[in-house]
Amino acid sequence: MTTFSANQVLDCKGLACPMPIVRTKKAMDGLKPGEVIEMQATDKGSLADIQGWAKNTGHYYLGTLHEGAVLRHFVRKASAEEEKEDATYGRSINNEELIAKLDAKDAIVVLDVREPAEYGFGHILGAVSIPLGELDNKHGELSKESEIYVVCRTGKRSNYACLHLNEKGFNVTNVVPGMSEWNGPKEEK
Repeated sequence: MTTFSANQVLDCKGLACPMPIVRTKKAMDGLKPGEVIEMQATDKGSLADIQGWAKNTGHYYLGTLHEGAVLRHFVRKASAEEEKEDATYGRSINNEELIAKLDAKDAIVVLDVREPAEYGFGHILGAVSIPLGELDNKHGELSKESEIYVVCRTGKRSNYACLHLNEKGFNVTNVVPGMSEWNGPKEEK
Protein backbone atom coordinates (compact mmCIF):
# COMPACT_ATOMS: atom_id res chain seq x y z
CA MET A 1 0.00 0.00 0.00
CA THR A 2 1.32 3.41 -0.98
CA THR A 3 1.34 6.13 1.64
CA PHE A 4 0.65 9.69 0.56
CA SER A 5 2.03 12.68 2.37
CA ALA A 6 1.81 16.40 1.87
CA ASN A 7 3.69 19.44 3.09
CA GLN A 8 0.41 20.89 4.37
CA VAL A 9 -3.02 19.45 5.15
CA LEU A 10 -5.99 21.77 4.77
CA ASP A 11 -9.32 20.82 6.38
CA CYS A 12 -12.23 22.03 4.24
CA LYS A 13 -14.70 19.37 5.36
CA GLY A 14 -18.26 20.66 5.55
CA LEU A 15 -17.59 23.65 3.29
CA ALA A 16 -19.43 24.21 0.00
CA CYS A 17 -18.26 25.80 -3.25
CA PRO A 18 -16.38 28.11 -3.56
CA MET A 19 -14.86 27.95 -0.04
CA PRO A 20 -12.61 24.86 -0.49
CA ILE A 21 -10.94 26.53 -3.48
CA VAL A 22 -10.76 29.94 -1.77
CA ARG A 23 -8.99 28.36 1.22
CA THR A 24 -6.72 26.23 -0.96
CA LYS A 25 -5.73 29.27 -3.00
CA LYS A 26 -4.81 31.17 0.17
CA ALA A 27 -2.91 28.22 1.66
CA MET A 28 -0.90 27.75 -1.56
CA ASP A 29 0.61 31.21 -1.05
CA GLY A 30 2.48 29.82 1.98
CA LEU A 31 3.99 26.86 0.09
CA LYS A 32 7.22 26.76 -1.88
CA PRO A 33 7.15 25.67 -5.52
CA GLY A 34 7.08 21.87 -5.74
CA GLU A 35 5.50 21.40 -2.31
CA VAL A 36 2.25 19.49 -2.04
CA ILE A 37 -0.97 20.42 -0.29
CA GLU A 38 -3.66 17.95 0.73
CA MET A 39 -7.09 19.54 0.77
CA GLN A 40 -9.72 17.47 2.58
CA ALA A 41 -13.32 18.10 1.57
CA THR A 42 -16.76 16.53 1.82
CA ASP A 43 -18.33 18.53 -1.03
CA LYS A 44 -18.44 16.17 -4.04
CA GLY A 45 -18.23 19.18 -6.33
CA SER A 46 -14.76 19.91 -4.94
CA LEU A 47 -13.30 17.21 -7.20
CA ALA A 48 -14.16 19.06 -10.40
CA ASP A 49 -13.45 22.40 -8.72
CA ILE A 50 -9.89 21.48 -7.66
CA GLN A 51 -9.09 19.97 -11.06
CA GLY A 52 -10.40 23.03 -12.92
CA TRP A 53 -8.67 25.47 -10.58
CA ALA A 54 -5.33 23.65 -10.81
CA LYS A 55 -5.49 23.48 -14.61
CA ASN A 56 -6.30 27.18 -14.87
CA THR A 57 -3.57 28.34 -12.46
CA GLY A 58 -0.70 26.08 -13.55
CA HIS A 59 -0.62 24.10 -10.30
CA TYR A 60 -0.45 20.33 -10.77
CA TYR A 61 -3.44 18.25 -9.67
CA LEU A 62 -1.92 14.96 -8.51
CA GLY A 63 -5.09 13.04 -7.65
CA THR A 64 -7.81 12.40 -5.13
CA LEU A 65 -8.24 9.63 -2.57
CA HIS A 66 -11.77 8.75 -1.49
CA GLU A 67 -12.08 7.75 2.16
CA GLY A 68 -15.76 7.35 2.95
CA ALA A 69 -17.38 10.78 2.62
CA VAL A 70 -13.99 12.57 2.67
CA LEU A 71 -12.17 13.48 -0.53
CA ARG A 72 -8.41 13.97 -0.08
CA HIS A 73 -7.20 16.14 -2.97
CA PHE A 74 -3.45 16.48 -3.61
CA VAL A 75 -2.02 19.45 -5.55
CA ARG A 76 1.63 20.38 -6.18
CA LYS A 77 2.42 24.09 -6.19
CA ALA A 78 3.66 25.38 -9.53
CA SER A 79 7.02 27.03 -10.01
CA ALA A 80 7.05 30.69 -11.03
CA GLU A 81 7.47 29.63 -14.68
CA GLU A 82 4.47 27.27 -14.52
CA GLU A 83 2.11 29.45 -12.51
CA LYS A 84 -0.45 31.58 -14.29
CA GLU A 85 -3.20 33.94 -13.26
CA ASP A 86 -6.47 32.17 -12.37
CA ALA A 87 -8.30 32.45 -15.69
CA THR A 88 -11.65 34.19 -15.82
CA TYR A 89 -13.95 33.62 -18.76
CA GLY A 90 -14.60 36.94 -20.48
CA ARG A 91 -18.31 36.77 -21.26
CA SER A 92 -20.82 36.80 -18.41
CA ILE A 93 -24.28 38.05 -17.54
CA ASN A 94 -26.01 38.50 -14.22
CA ASN A 95 -29.07 36.62 -13.00
CA GLU A 96 -31.48 39.41 -13.96
CA GLU A 97 -30.24 39.43 -17.56
CA LEU A 98 -30.78 35.66 -17.78
CA ILE A 99 -34.28 36.02 -16.31
CA ALA A 100 -35.06 38.61 -19.02
CA LYS A 101 -33.88 36.19 -21.73
CA LEU A 102 -36.04 33.43 -20.24
CA ASP A 103 -39.05 35.77 -20.00
CA ALA A 104 -38.55 36.81 -23.64
CA LYS A 105 -38.54 33.10 -24.58
CA ASP A 106 -35.19 33.51 -26.35
CA ALA A 107 -33.89 30.31 -27.96
CA ILE A 108 -31.17 29.58 -25.41
CA VAL A 109 -29.86 26.61 -23.44
CA VAL A 110 -29.27 26.89 -19.69
CA LEU A 111 -26.56 24.44 -18.61
CA ASP A 112 -26.38 23.65 -14.87
CA VAL A 113 -22.94 22.26 -13.92
CA ARG A 114 -23.69 21.64 -10.24
CA GLU A 115 -23.77 18.18 -8.71
CA PRO A 116 -26.94 16.06 -9.24
CA ALA A 117 -28.16 16.59 -5.64
CA GLU A 118 -27.80 20.37 -5.97
CA TYR A 119 -29.70 20.29 -9.26
CA GLY A 120 -32.34 17.95 -7.81
CA PHE A 121 -33.19 20.28 -4.95
CA GLY A 122 -33.79 23.27 -7.20
CA HIS A 123 -32.85 24.39 -10.70
CA ILE A 124 -33.84 26.86 -13.39
CA LEU A 125 -36.85 25.63 -15.35
CA GLY A 126 -35.68 23.69 -18.40
CA ALA A 127 -32.00 23.69 -17.40
CA VAL A 128 -29.85 20.83 -18.69
CA SER A 129 -27.84 19.09 -15.97
CA ILE A 130 -24.26 18.09 -16.73
CA PRO A 131 -22.04 18.23 -13.60
CA LEU A 132 -18.66 19.89 -14.17
CA GLY A 133 -16.83 16.63 -13.48
CA GLU A 134 -18.76 14.91 -16.31
CA LEU A 135 -18.42 17.72 -18.88
CA ASP A 136 -15.48 16.11 -20.69
CA ASN A 137 -17.51 12.97 -21.39
CA LYS A 138 -20.89 14.62 -22.00
CA HIS A 139 -20.22 17.89 -23.85
CA GLY A 140 -21.29 16.06 -27.02
CA GLU A 141 -24.87 16.29 -25.73
CA LEU A 142 -24.71 20.05 -26.38
CA SER A 143 -24.93 21.78 -29.76
CA LYS A 144 -22.21 24.17 -30.87
CA GLU A 145 -24.95 26.09 -32.67
CA SER A 146 -26.78 26.88 -29.39
CA GLU A 147 -26.40 29.96 -27.24
CA ILE A 148 -25.48 28.33 -23.89
CA TYR A 149 -25.75 30.05 -20.50
CA VAL A 150 -23.79 28.17 -17.82
CA VAL A 151 -24.87 28.29 -14.19
CA CYS A 152 -23.62 26.84 -10.89
CA ARG A 153 -24.05 27.94 -7.30
CA THR A 154 -21.76 31.00 -7.32
CA GLY A 155 -20.19 31.37 -10.76
CA LYS A 156 -16.90 29.56 -10.08
CA ARG A 157 -17.66 26.11 -11.51
CA SER A 158 -19.55 27.72 -14.38
CA ASN A 159 -16.45 29.85 -15.08
CA TYR A 160 -14.33 26.70 -15.42
CA ALA A 161 -17.05 25.09 -17.56
CA CYS A 162 -17.14 28.15 -19.85
CA LEU A 163 -13.37 28.13 -20.28
CA HIS A 164 -13.47 24.42 -21.14
CA LEU A 165 -16.45 24.61 -23.51
CA ASN A 166 -15.13 27.74 -25.23
CA GLU A 167 -11.90 25.85 -26.04
CA LYS A 168 -14.07 23.21 -27.73
CA GLY A 169 -15.87 25.80 -29.87
CA PHE A 170 -19.12 26.27 -27.93
CA ASN A 171 -20.92 29.63 -27.68
CA VAL A 172 -21.06 30.03 -23.88
CA THR A 173 -21.79 32.76 -21.34
CA ASN A 174 -21.20 32.51 -17.58
CA VAL A 175 -24.12 33.38 -15.28
CA VAL A 176 -22.97 35.22 -12.14
CA PRO A 177 -23.70 34.87 -9.25
CA GLY A 178 -25.84 31.88 -10.21
CA MET A 179 -28.13 29.78 -8.05
CA SER A 180 -26.95 31.20 -4.71
CA GLU A 181 -28.98 34.35 -5.51
CA TRP A 182 -31.43 33.05 -8.11
CA ASN A 183 -34.95 34.51 -7.77
CA GLY A 184 -36.28 33.62 -11.23
CA PRO A 185 -38.44 30.67 -12.34
CA LYS A 186 -37.28 27.55 -10.57
CA GLU A 187 -38.24 23.91 -10.33
CA GLU A 188 -37.89 22.52 -6.80
CA LYS A 189 -38.38 19.21 -5.02
